[in-house]
Amino acid sequence: MIITLSWLKEHLDTKANLDTIVNQLTDIGLEVENIKKTDRNSEQFVICKIKGVEKHPNADKLKLCDVEIENKNIVKVVCGAPNAREGLYTVYARPGTVIPKTGLKLKIVKIRGVESQGMLCSEFELGISDASEGIIDLKEKRQIGEKYFKGTKDEIIDVAITPNRPDCLGVYGIARDLASSGLGKLKKKKEIKIKQSYKQPFPISIIGKKSGCLAFGSCYIKGVQNKESPEWLKNKILSLGLKPISAIVDITNYVMFDQNRPLHAYDVDKINKEIIVRSSKKGESFEALDNKKYVLDGNMCVIADKKGILGLGGIIGGTKSATEISTKNILLESAYFDSLLIRKTSKVLNIETDAKHRFERGIDPLSIKLGLEKATKLILDICGGEASKFLVTGNLQKKRKKIELEINKFKKVIGVTISVAEIKKILISLGCEVNSIKSQIKVIPPSWRPDLEEDIDLIEELIRIHGYKKIKLVEPKRERDKNTLNSKQKIINLAQRVAASRGYLQTITWSFSDSKIDNLFSNSIIDIKIANPISSDLNVLRTSILSNLAINIKKNLDKNYYEPALFEIGPVFYGKKPGQQQTVLGALKSGMISQKSWIEKERPVDIFDIKDDIIKTLVKLGLKEKNLFLSNKAEKYFHPGKSGTIRLGLINGPVLGYFGEIHPSIIKRLDLKNDNLVGFEIFLENFPLPETKLREIKNKYFVSDFQKTERDFAFVIDKTVNSIELVKTIQKVDENLIHEIKVFDVYEGEKVPENKKSVALNVTIQAPDRTLKDSDLENLSQKIISAIKETFGAELRS
Repeated sequence: MIITLSWLKEHLDTKANLDTIVNQLTDIGLEVENIKKTDRNSEQFVICKIKGVEKHPNADKLKLCDVEIENKNIVKVVCGAPNAREGLYTVYARPGTVIPKTGLKLKIVKIRGVESQGMLCSEFELGISDASEGIIDLKEKRQIGEKYFKGTKDEIIDVAITPNRPDCLGVYGIARDLASSGLGKLKKKKEIKIKQSYKQPFPISIIGKKSGCLAFGSCYIKGVQNKESPEWLKNKILSLGLKPISAIVDITNYVMFDQNRPLHAYDVDKINKEIIVRSSKKGESFEALDNKKYVLDGNMCVIADKKGILGLGGIIGGTKSATEISTKNILLESAYFDSLLIRKTSKVLNIETDAKHRFERGIDPLSIKLGLEKATKLILDICGGEASKFLVTGNLQKKRKKIELEINKFKKVIGVTISVAEIKKILISLGCEVNSIKSQIKVIPPSWRPDLEEDIDLIEELIRIHGYKKIKLVEPKRERDKNTLNSKQKIINLAQRVAASRGYLQTITWSFSDSKIDNLFSNSIIDIKIANPISSDLNVLRTSILSNLAINIKKNLDKNYYEPALFEIGPVFYGKKPGQQQTVLGALKSGMISQKSWIEKERPVDIFDIKDDIIKTLVKLGLKEKNLFLSNKAEKYFHPGKSGTIRLGLINGPVLGYFGEIHPSIIKRLDLKNDNLVGFEIFLENFPLPETKLREIKNKYFVSDFQKTERDFAFVIDKTVNSIELVKTIQKVDENLIHEIKVFDVYEGEKVPENKKSVALNVTIQAPDRTLKDSDLENLSQKIISAIKETFGAELRS
């Protein structure tokens, strides 16, 4: 948004200089991107009068002009313009002047043998318009020697307006914000008096609720004499970087930039009978003011008449009804359009205009009348004519939401206090209606602030105007008396290192997944769908850590990496509400073990490999292997006969994880190049806090200097007893001497009673401090046998 200092001060009563204003704008969130002053070179362009014209002696198309400049001085200028004539008032550029359009610095030169002192300028050369066929023809006589760019010496400020602040897309809105912050006082708007002697005679209709136009304000002005804009208006338009076109067009642009109220003027005599606001039909087309032809989709907001389209509502007008210098009767439009439809239409057609930029962000719905008043008054003053009464077609009902603000919430959010009196003062200065009841303030935002919807928005406004600089700097404590990470976080970090040490590569994927894959690894019957997914194959929150891992395993295999082993630690979700998630360590691997090894025959990875991985991982995370309970039941996405569950303690303990081969049907659905896939999950939320510090947790393999002895035992027990329970019972007999226990045989059948089974165990016995005697071994063996008999009612098998 470009403004000038002089234009700003038309609305803001302040003695502040440019630097103060610029700093204040940045402090209140209206960042200044650039500052520049109008080119002082413009002082070199002055009004002149051609006193005489004669043919150039050495060129048929050139003329030699006697030009009167200041103090009745006459200079000779060679000119090739066809409209150069005696008595013409035009613009003269002195030698040494830089021409804005070409960058050429003028010198006294001889043209075809005749010396030319300066140059007579066209609008094109001065950057005013594209008119280059002739020199400027000043219809209104001005004083000879007067500066052409009168009053253009000004400071130009380029302000970056964020999308949530459409109210500051007008100079008045920026002035209002500065006044609210205490930098000057906002000038009162003058009452606009217009003589309106007749009803608006031109019929206007809005067809359909989905036309995209909620209200269409209009004023009929007859008998206008369109002309070149006066200098003050030209200078305003030029300061914006635009080119003056005609008084009527320049007035609508001026009001748009001054009040953030886009307008449009139609030449009524070019319109067939009436104006119809409706939705477009697919395939309709029109030629716009940018001289491009647009073919429309269906359901775009168009302004039309009986014969066709006149323009796109809120975006751009058409050439069919455009005003010209010869225009005599106009219809002035001040409408309110649907911002979402404006944005959608302009995106489809790739159109960017100043009006579109404002409508898509949000125009004050109550500014329809104001726009008509200001523009009509200016048109009548400059172009003459008779104005009708205003007509507003449509039903614009914009209820302003009441916001309740707890006074204490400001300090909770910002960290500083602000008085109730200042809260009221700031909000009222911004245009809000304010009522306070004890500890609560009820606020109705102004119609020009569509961004104020919640109490947090009001808090942002209060600190913005109160001043961010008033928030005191609090330096962080340099000393650290507490650990940076808590125990849970430390376990996650340790789990990453442990999984990596087992030969897995870490992956980091989205918490989103493909519902088709996620359902294969899910127990949930409900997909947690994402309303606006970033892609069609990331349309749900994952309910299993294995879904994205499986996708990446497949990608690796498809790229001929035949032994992928991946792990990930991240959240999985079991509900839509906040907190319905848990952190899981998951791992998958496929391929062969000892591939291309000369000493060991290769084989596919299997359940025993993944079982070893999960147990070793849990042990390295600080759990004792003897406290892990294994069962042969796992989730449905694992192979029913080649999988298991690990719990902490006995059969009813918390589940630490699942492991096994992935179900064959899933492998088939994934279309993997390898026909084997194994994996495990560890639920870190169920992990107990370690009894020792995590830095002391190591997988300690004790090696004794003394001889070890192995003893085998075979017990006949009930079929319902799990072998792991025997292992745990034996381990408790003497943890100091019993080093390792292995189940090497389970038998059911001949010579074993019905509903019984035989379990054979190998027990490794080793003392840390001595060589065991036969009596020690015998004594320990008897204790093992007694413990099993008493606990399970077992018999020693002979």
